[in-house]
Order: sequence, then C-alpha cells, then structure tokens
Amino acid sequence: MNRTVKVMPAASFAKSVGKSAGGLVAMFVGLFAGLALAAEVGGVRLDDKVSIGAQELILNGAGLRTRVVFKVYVASLYLPQKAPELAAVLAKSPRRIQLNLLRTLFADQLVEALNEGLAENNTTAELAAVKPQVDQLATIMKSFKEVKEKDVITLDFVDGATRIGLNGEGKGSIGGDAFNQALTKVWLGEKPVQADLKKSLLGV
Repeated sequence: MNRTVKVMPAASFAKSVGKSAGGLVAMFVGLFAGLALAAEVGGVRLDDKVSIGAQELILNGAGLRTRVVFKVYVASLYLPQKAPELAAVLAKSPRRIQLNLLRTLFADQLVEALNEGLAENNTTAELAAVKPQVDQLATIMKSFKEVKEKDVITLDFVDGATRIGLNGEGKGSIGGDAFNQALTKVWLGEKPVQADLKKSLLGV
C-alpha cells in the first residue's frame, strides 16, 4: 500500500515552530508570574499579599534594618492599596508592619529601640497622650523574653486597634488610632530608625 507523505514548506514549518515556541514562553511566563511578584530581602522571602480577616493587603515595600554592621530584621509594610508617603499610609486600614528577625534580640532591646523611635518622631505632648498604650506595648514585648532569628513580629492596625503577633499567634491588642500613628512613625516619620528603610517601605 502506497502512502502519501505531505511535506510542509520550509516557511510554513518555521512559522509553526515560532508559534509553538511563543506559546511555550507564554505558558512559562504565566506559570511563574505569580512567583515573581513575591519579594526577597536579606534572604527573607516575603508574600506579595497577606490577609487580615477578609481584607487582602498587598506588599507596599520592604527593606533591611541594620545596626552598625549587624543585620537586625527585614521590615515590610502591607496596605489595601499602594501608598508612597506617611499621610497616605495612615489613611489606609487595615495595615500591617511586619518584622522578620535576622538575629536574636532580648525583649528589653526591642522595647528600648521602639521607645527611641517613638521619642524621635513624636512631640512630648503626643507621647504623653499615648503613654498608657506605650506602656502596654512594653509589657507585651517583654512577655516575649527574647525573639530569635526567623521569628516574625506583626503589628496589625485593624478596627481602631494595634494587634501584636508573634509567629502567627496573637499576643495582645492596644486600642487607639493615635497610638498606632505614633508607632508607625518609628519607621516612616521624619526621623525614622533608618532613612533608606523608610524609602524601601514606601516603595520610593
């Protein structure tokens, strides 16, 4: 039995191969596009999206906190929509500041650093107005005893309160918009803990 073999013209064959290659490229781009959105800072892989309750938040920015020559933590900021400045950040809720620890710290070191940041970025009157909440934060932080490398601290502002978490476990809630604004300015105020970290968090 004779068989007829059809030979595709060279031009048509090349065109077909081109389409197939393009299709494969598109497929792989589609498969890995979601992965490309996630950020990696200081060796820490950060989710591009997180959820607080039913609200989805997106990664606004992230950066590395250093002190002298030591890497201390990776800070990240999550918001409902992107915001490039402090006022816009404070206008959005819920929101999250996340700290992925890169070294072991004692609770007293955390409290001291936060108190320094609060004092640098808030007036005496502003601090006096939120002193009970600042004391409450210190009590919660001291209950950690210490935090270790790879531990994750979350500071979530939702429903008018700041919820403190450690490795996904709730550790306490502190009420008040004014307190959260004062706390947020530790990283995003006029005298932030680190200028380049502020820029990274704001994505500028």
